[in-house]
Amino acid sequence: MKHLLNLLAAIALLVWGTQLVRTGILRVFGANLRHVLAHSISNRYTAALSGIGVTALVQSSTATALIVSSFVAQGLVALPLALAVLLGADIGTSLMAVVFSLDLSWLSPLFIFLGVVLFISRQSSPAGRFGRVLIGLGLMLLALRLVSEATEVLTKAPAIQSLLASLSSDLLLEIFVGALLTVISYSSLAIVLLTATLAASGVVPLDVALGLVLGANLGSGILAVLTTARSPVEARHAPLGNLMFKLVGVLIAAPMIGLWLKFVRPYLGDATTVVVLSHLGFNAMVAVLFIGLTQPVAALLMRWLPKPVKKQVAGRPHHLDPSALATPSLAISCAAREALHQADLVETMLVGMLTVIKNNDLRLAEELRRLDDSVDELYSAIKYYLTKISREALTEDESRRWTDIISFTINMEQVADIIERILLDIEDKKIRKGRSFSEAGMAEICELHARLSDNLRLGMSVFLNANVRDAQKLLEEKMRFGELERAYAASHLVRLTGNTVQSIETSSLHIDLISDLKRINSHICSIAYPILDSAGALAPSRLRQMPLAERH
Repeated sequence: MKHLLNLLAAIALLVWGTQLVRTGILRVFGANLRHVLAHSISNRYTAALSGIGVTALVQSSTATALIVSSFVAQGLVALPLALAVLLGADIGTSLMAVVFSLDLSWLSPLFIFLGVVLFISRQSSPAGRFGRVLIGLGLMLLALRLVSEATEVLTKAPAIQSLLASLSSDLLLEIFVGALLTVISYSSLAIVLLTATLAASGVVPLDVALGLVLGANLGSGILAVLTTARSPVEARHAPLGNLMFKLVGVLIAAPMIGLWLKFVRPYLGDATTVVVLSHLGFNAMVAVLFIGLTQPVAALLMRWLPKPVKKQVAGRPHHLDPSALATPSLAISCAAREALHQADLVETMLVGMLTVIKNNDLRLAEELRRLDDSVDELYSAIKYYLTKISREALTEDESRRWTDIISFTINMEQVADIIERILLDIEDKKIRKGRSFSEAGMAEICELHARLSDNLRLGMSVFLNANVRDAQKLLEEKMRFGELERAYAASHLVRLTGNTVQSIETSSLHIDLISDLKRINSHICSIAYPILDSAGALAPSRLRQMPLAERH
């Protein structure tokens, strides 16, 4: 029992080490990996090479599949090229299996020691994250040695030897078990390395090991499909196509296992080498067979799984891609895009509000008020999406961006609420009662509205580009707007003393309106605070310590 527990613990350590390496690499190089993939995919062959390189770093074809699927969903990569990337990704993870099959156990203590020192001393820096990668590599090498030692002891037990002697090969069962273990462990690399170690120890025969390897390859394809199951249709095409490649490859390779062992096995060396090179040979075969067929396979996928009418949120595409959550830097970009769409809706409400005031358009007022529900829906969706991003996986800049997006969406949601209240007041106190603003009062409202629209566009630019000069300009506009609002309130009081009928009838509405416009402007200008604070350009004042709501 003790030796069995040692084996299970070693297997768990191998899986955990693989997870540490994958997440560590994504945290250190996440944005750069996306950049490499996005800019090196010019044809199917360079796409495959990019997949090999990126997956060799990430050590997970599933992680590469999620990144590429997100690109396809956003229209950044064509589906045929994405399929080529995934063919290369499978070769990349096979190459890493070959590397780890070498006797590198002497590196394990060195990697763990250096990794722990870097991680503890500089945890939140890139060096600390690289330390996490070294820890993962060290644990993988250590786990492989522990698996080998544990299996060696187990195979000497008479009961285990009798059990092994009674085993008969069942290829379908082996493929199923390999696929199941891969899905459970979330790593085909870990399962292939485990299989190679078990084969070298004599726990499983070579023909059984090769069946498990075929299952591990199939399992990695199933895993990518399951992970993207709730993603947009466009993001599901590439993993599904890759699963088709693997399935056909397994159908071709399974009947050839006996021939492979008979004619090729004598030239490959020990059992470990046979397993990992068979794994590499399988993926190389699949890539050669299908690299020229990515275009027709992509067309077939589009017919099988056609794009529906894009999911619309508030009349705009929904960019909160669940598959991007595996790459936090990509997920942050998705959330920022959706936040800008939320701001576009607010701008639509703001522009339409003036039309309602001028033309007494009740139908338009009702449509604009319904948009507030859409803005609220977007706010909730963005907020929930951001909470699913691992904060630990974010760099310092990405963490700051996470906070900026939350702040921006809160301000946009509050602006929409104010506009909705203004529209209700206009309907009740002006349109339904047949009242109108004086000519001078209307001119003041138009002037404030024009400045407000300009400030909103400037605020969106500040959010998008984080330009410090524009952020400073936005705060300056807040002061000017406040001065203008006070001047127009005084002008209105002067008109009241002149007994202007229109001014008297709409006095309360007019004062409330320009006050609400000032509040909207304050929310818009609040976009500048985190940008200036991050740049150290926000002058020390009471505003820096005040909660967001109190700044208005």
